[in-house]
Amino acid sequence: MTNAFVINGGKPLKGEITPQGAKNEALQVISAVLLTEEKVTISNIPDIKDVNKLIELLGDMGVIVERINEHTYTFEAKDINQDFFLSEAFKSKGGGLRGSIMIVGPLLARFGKASIPKPGGDKIGRRRLDTHFLGFEKLGAQFNYNPENGFFNVDASNLHGTYILLDEASVTGTANVVMAAVLAKGTTTIYNAACEPYLQQLCKMLSRMGAKISGIGSNLLTIEGVEKLGGTEHRLLPDMIEIGSFIGLAAMTGSEITIKDVQYKELGMIPDVFKRLGIKLELRGDDIFIPAQEHYEIETFIDGSIMTIADAPWPGFTPDLLSIVLVVAIQAKGSVLIHQKMFESRLFFVDKLLDMGAQIILCDPHRATVIGLDNQVKLRGISMTSPDIRAGVSLLIAALSAQGQSTIYNIEQIERGYQHIDTRLKALGADITRI
Repeated sequence: MTNAFVINGGKPLKGEITPQGAKNEALQVISAVLLTEEKVTISNIPDIKDVNKLIELLGDMGVIVERINEHTYTFEAKDINQDFFLSEAFKSKGGGLRGSIMIVGPLLARFGKASIPKPGGDKIGRRRLDTHFLGFEKLGAQFNYNPENGFFNVDASNLHGTYILLDEASVTGTANVVMAAVLAKGTTTIYNAACEPYLQQLCKMLSRMGAKISGIGSNLLTIEGVEKLGGTEHRLLPDMIEIGSFIGLAAMTGSEITIKDVQYKELGMIPDVFKRLGIKLELRGDDIFIPAQEHYEIETFIDGSIMTIADAPWPGFTPDLLSIVLVVAIQAKGSVLIHQKMFESRLFFVDKLLDMGAQIILCDPHRATVIGLDNQVKLRGISMTSPDIRAGVSLLIAALSAQGQSTIYNIEQIERGYQHIDTRLKALGADITRI
């Protein structure tokens, strides 16, 4: 029996909501605790499956994990059990968790070897791990795949600094290579590095631990290897995908919502993209206030042509919010072309939106044109299944704005990325029940 959400939509919501700590940052900085035997304290950790599984995995490896309060943990990676990495337990736990790839860089750096099962995760096109592996190989690691047990065995007894041009600006790839390089001998230069705020956070944390990293925030990182790293304290940024999701939710349901403590300067162009859809929002201190709006009108380009919203590596618009933008555009006035450049098949959830009454033309696996209904026609509630984390929340937003009842199955996908989403939405007045 899988869980589902039953949603009675069409009601405006009201109130304040606080975004959780950033999931993608959590997976990186929690893995980084393996780089030192000293104690590391991390706060604002979101209570979600992917992160909890990684913390559990560290515990199984021998890291001393203490939960100080709901969102704060200490980690002490003094004694790591190396044999655990060849066990069936690691294979079943590590294989089902995409975040588990993030422990490889730190393990290679500190112990000179690692084993990893073939990874799993979201079904959003091929998210290959080549960037990680090629980066490690340039640093001097050697990979052997053992088809009998399905493990990659990695030997990195002699990591040394080098020039690396990443084949793509992969966030997790950059993070993993940075973590491997901080303890390598000599200087590593990483060009075409990802420069997301979450990666900047990781680099700042490593710097406080004693790493020597320059170029933080740019796409050219220079790392001088050091002998060892020490402990530190670190607080996660709020999750920008949640913040974007809540902006979209407010607009689509005609709600007055305040999003608390958003670290506005770290949001890049996210607020501007929602403004292009005609959504009014104002900054009050470090909170975003969104007034209740009956209508929001999509801007056109200066020459009058249709607005295009596309994703791009940071500081471009994050691909994780494109499905939210697509849903929010359904009730805007005007048309917009959504161009998903970075992943295949992330737009295939539009068939559910069409069933609800949206006007969308799916051009190909990467592009969809949304013709806004301007709230002249309400969406209607239907039964649907969530294909991945971000589409799941987009469908949830659509359901909250629709007339009648919707049921969303496979909500485990949503809960991999959003903590206690039903109780937090209920606090805003949403009619949402878990069955």
